[in-house]
Amino acid sequence: MDLRRVELFVRVVERGSFTAAAQQLGLPKSSVSRGVAHLEQELGVALLRRSTRRIGLTDAGRVYFEHAQRAIASLEDAASTASDLGHDPEGIVRMTAPADLSPIVAPLLTEFGRQHPRIRVDISLSPRTVDLVQEGLDLALRAGRTLADSTLVARRVATMDFGLFASKEYLLRRGKPKRLADLAEHDCILFRSRDGRGELELRGPRGDERVELSAKLWGDDIQFVLEAVLAGAGIALLPSFVIRHLHVRAQLVRLLPQYVSHGGSLFVVVPSVRYVPARVALLRAFLIERLSGRPAATSKAS
Repeated sequence: MDLRRVELFVRVVERGSFTAAAQQLGLPKSSVSRGVAHLEQELGVALLRRSTRRIGLTDAGRVYFEHAQRAIASLEDAASTASDLGHDPEGIVRMTAPADLSPIVAPLLTEFGRQHPRIRVDISLSPRTVDLVQEGLDLALRAGRTLADSTLVARRVATMDFGLFASKEYLLRRGKPKRLADLAEHDCILFRSRDGRGELELRGPRGDERVELSAKLWGDDIQFVLEAVLAGAGIALLPSFVIRHLHVRAQLVRLLPQYVSHGGSLFVVVPSVRYVPARVALLRAFLIERLSGRPAATSKAS
């Protein structure tokens, strides 16, 4: 049996189409289609139901895919293990992270690259939740209150609480707010406001408190809001965790630190597989150490 044809079939099912599988494998679509057809001829049974819009598995195809996928994964594990034992870890780690984290992820990956020059990192910055297995990714940084996917192995590395920040230049002009209600008299930069007005709800010494704001400037990107604060445009809620890791933190002042807005947690995530290649394990441990200040450990996502 030609194992290459088995792999073609597995990738077609995983990716959902011949075109996507061909792109992943760097092959012409015709070669992938022909390889799967030859596998079906060899087995003497149809594995796929084909239509102009989609493909589906036959009953025989579903059973064969479950066994073939495990077999291909075992072979990949064996190859990775042998490769890692033969030399220093090398190759590409494909990862994804929220675009809002780019200011802290870029310097971290630069530092990692200096420590491990044989390992390359290909990162996709996206606001959407990416299926790591479906898109062939090794690792992810994810923000949220929980991770519901039990097929992932996750480590919580930080809380993503938000605090009130302003530039020193702005405070010299306008002064510091002494109470939460004082924010109504200040220039505020709102995140994702539709009408220029917004109501902030923050947790303070007396529990949840709200204040109505009016702003001349608002945006839907955390990096834009940060740049506006640095330019002296006003006061804004910014993720405290991100600010702590930026070189510009000395230019900012935390205001009313007793008030916070809880925004969930940050996780380092890998697919739940039996074997994690050394290059992926190294980057995962590095990110956990740098982002949390604690040594790496794993737990199932919950």
